[in-house]
Amino acid sequence: MGNSENLLNQNDKITIEDLGKIKLVVAKVLSCEAIKRSKKLLKLTLDDGNSERIVVSGISEYYLPSELVGHNVVLISNLKPAKLCGVESNGMILSAKHGEVVKIIMMDDMPAGSEMS
Repeated sequence: MGNSENLLNQNDKITIEDLGKIKLVVAKVLSCEAIKRSKKLLKLTLDDGNSERIVVSGISEYYLPSELVGHNVVLISNLKPAKLCGVESNGMILSAKHGEVVKIIMMDDMPAGSEMS
């Protein structure tokens, strides 16, 4: 049993129906910039295959904005909007964390709008 499994209890488990509510799509990073009022947040403009959207992500400690532009990322596209440092975020990009290392899940070989399952 891995460490992550030790952290879960029965109340943390979700059903297949819960999982089905999450819409994951590939989105292309069109632009990215630091949010001036924050040390951690980046503002990403994404093409989700249907439209452009703004997503705010707390990854500036791990990525420079120029490192993300042009890459395709995995986006939770149906997350309720949230305002962070005055910027409305319309989704969340997926990343993996191990200790102090954070890596965004890149899908450069898939076009924007591709649905994940």
